[in-house]
Amino acid sequence: MRLLPVVLLLFSSFVQAQQHYDVLIQHGRIIDGSGNNWYYGDIAVKDGKIVKLGRINNATAARIIDAKGLTIAPGFIDVHTHIEGDESRDPEAKSFIYDGVTTVVAGNCGASNVGIGRYLSWIDSLRLSVNVATLVGHNDVRKAVMGRANRDATAAELQQMEQLVAKAMQEGAVGLSTGLIYIPGTYTKTPEIVSLARVAARYGGLYASHMRDEGDSVVQAINEAITIGREAGLPVQISHFKVSGQHNWGRSKETVAMVEAARKEGIEVTIDQYPYTASSTGISTLLPDAVLADGQDSIKARLQRADIRKQVTAHILARLKKRKLKHLSYAVVAYYAADTSYNGKSIEAINLMLGRKHNAKAEAETVMDIMTNGGASAVFHGMSEKDVQYIMQYPYNMFASDASIRIFNAGMPHPRGYGTNARVLGHYVRDLKVITLEEAIRRMTSLPAQKFMLHNRGLLKEGMAADIVVFDAGEVNDVSTFTKPHAYSIGFKYVLVNGQLTVDKAVHTGTRGGVSLYGPGKE
Repeated sequence: MRLLPVVLLLFSSFVQAQQHYDVLIQHGRIIDGSGNNWYYGDIAVKDGKIVKLGRINNATAARIIDAKGLTIAPGFIDVHTHIEGDESRDPEAKSFIYDGVTTVVAGNCGASNVGIGRYLSWIDSLRLSVNVATLVGHNDVRKAVMGRANRDATAAELQQMEQLVAKAMQEGAVGLSTGLIYIPGTYTKTPEIVSLARVAARYGGLYASHMRDEGDSVVQAINEAITIGREAGLPVQISHFKVSGQHNWGRSKETVAMVEAARKEGIEVTIDQYPYTASSTGISTLLPDAVLADGQDSIKARLQRADIRKQVTAHILARLKKRKLKHLSYAVVAYYAADTSYNGKSIEAINLMLGRKHNAKAEAETVMDIMTNGGASAVFHGMSEKDVQYIMQYPYNMFASDASIRIFNAGMPHPRGYGTNARVLGHYVRDLKVITLEEAIRRMTSLPAQKFMLHNRGLLKEGMAADIVVFDAGEVNDVSTFTKPHAYSIGFKYVLVNGQLTVDKAVHTGTRGGVSLYGPGKE
């Protein structure tokens, strides 16, 4: 009988020592995001944070996940997205979540909400399944002040734009973005961008650029981006780094060397890439910049003039000649609101479907007709696989989808919106061994977190936000293709966003635990 109090005391001590967590992930291979090798261990999550790593014994949890045979990594950060407009159409963001993405950066290519504070507050009220940070877009800042005008800004207009950028940075933007192949960015000279980038720099922001050219003039475009970083004194992110056009294949050795030279100079230049040999943007990029000024009504009016149509035709034919192509077979319509039967067909195929002559002049007419009726998004096949792999091996290169939240079965979009990370992990890491698994994870996690100042993300470390992916490295694969794009990636078994289980046994739970992430200038 005298032993009873001792037993009770020991039992009480055991209960007190036993830790209780919200989620406990056990027995997995941990890749922490730093680039270090994997190791076996457990991860404990409580109140949205990682609270313990290593061998965790004598613990209970509301949910225990057995990750034996699986890889545990930080949630992926997609630094180049275009989610604006699709947030409320699919707030579960399944195309990102099923690809292991837990944080996205919006506002790229010069396109963003100008009222950053309002936008991020709305994101918080909407509650997506992913976290959202955003850049402020130069094109929309310029439109807010001077529309789509094809001219230099006046001193007063530049001051207004500077004030808008300053306000955006104070409200939480992580930097300034440009889209210099899009209207009105294409009308903007370098000094204007430097002036606005200096404003972003004052608030600790970066400069992210869709450069002025990614083909014939890619060297000049890279030099401009580096010059802006040098003169404005801020980090530079070159978006969706590539070399376009068959006649430019092989130039990645030249362009990557330029980035490395800038880094040796002391300019903090990094890049991002999607792992495909095709790009995607508006069909409008086939037309001369001058035709696109002042909005759709002006475009339509210009394209009704015989002299303008002749100029556009000559412009498109010259582009084909440079690419050593006879037809616009490389341009495939992704979505055309005026006639969805065009979706998934090349301009060459659409032209034949319309009963027109099988030549490039007739195809140019088809492009102009599409633009007259509001334009279309398109996929452009024009990159070399060797260039893709060479760029992928560069250590200061992140992976990014350049995609919206995909709406399942809508249009014929680029597969990068479903499969970017899975394609890297499956095709390029596991199958081709272009880079190691640990290096790929670093590029998807700690590198983007560091560059975009997301200080409590990107690493599996005690005290960090519990954004976690658990995947099968032997199974992970992109299923989406150019001909059948609407397919979610496979291999991601569990995804946690801010400690909330969002994918459970490869099925989205409906949980929407994402939050807005604010830049360093937030007041």
